[in-house]
Amino acid sequence: MRFDRFITLGIVKPARWVSGLSAGAQPAGRERRLPILMYHSVSEDREEGVAPYFRTATAPRRFAEQMRALRLAGWRAVSLREGLADLAMESAARPSEKLVVLTFDDGFGDFITEAMPVLRKLGFRATMFLTTAYVSAGPARLSFCGRDCLTWPEVKGLDSEGIEFGSHTQNHPRLIDLTWAEIESEVAVSKAEIERQTGRPVENFAYPYAFPQSRADFRARLREVLLQAGYQACVTTRIGCAAADDDPYDLPRLPVNGADDLALFGAKLEGAYDWVAIPQRARKALARFRSPGLRAAC
Repeated sequence: MRFDRFITLGIVKPARWVSGLSAGAQPAGRERRLPILMYHSVSEDREEGVAPYFRTATAPRRFAEQMRALRLAGWRAVSLREGLADLAMESAARPSEKLVVLTFDDGFGDFITEAMPVLRKLGFRATMFLTTAYVSAGPARLSFCGRDCLTWPEVKGLDSEGIEFGSHTQNHPRLIDLTWAEIESEVAVSKAEIERQTGRPVENFAYPYAFPQSRADFRARLREVLLQAGYQACVTTRIGCAAADDDPYDLPRLPVNGADDLALFGAKLEGAYDWVAIPQRARKALARFRSPGLRAAC
């Protein structure tokens, strides 16, 4: 039994319904919410031995099913730039439509073969976070985490179709293990390379690996580094829907993979999965007192 699914669908979602928080409704004081979905690979990788919660691959058929479900439920998928601009609007100026942000980490080549045809058909936009050291000039591809990555000609083609690109660092290191000089280089070099290749400003950054929520000192310093490098927002692995009063350099996302059926997928969009942030935060706090060595998924 998948524990997070059981609690989400069996306890949290019914409780929200009883309290009047049906689909699209939000708790008072935090009405402005934006689901930012976090995908990685859209492929048939079964990820044998990996627990459903930690998987990073979504089968193409499941991905297409999830995208169709978004459309049928009245959601419009936009880039992170568009979603955050909408979130910042005054309530009276906001359109009534429901917006969801699709983000893809790492820059895997299967995005262009498996995800993009679905997005193109539905008129959906998305944001791709590139690890620039693994993006080649083509035609040969470089690989990361055992998966082929996009090439710069493909990035330019996707850019022309409205896909937004952000930075996922240059080499995808665990930033918390680096010196601040190394961190500054990782975020600046990757940003500059994407801007050089696309001719567009890079505004958004995606933190690689698990976000160190319990390290307030590190998070504060990272915020300053990103701000000085010219970034306007940073998305993380912190779970939840983004709210209008969230720090733009510490934005939560909703992880999605092939183990998410439509019931769980829909519950995540409605905010019924946000409770996972509590045990996630507790687990990371406890991890500070354990011996390092375990590495998060790509």
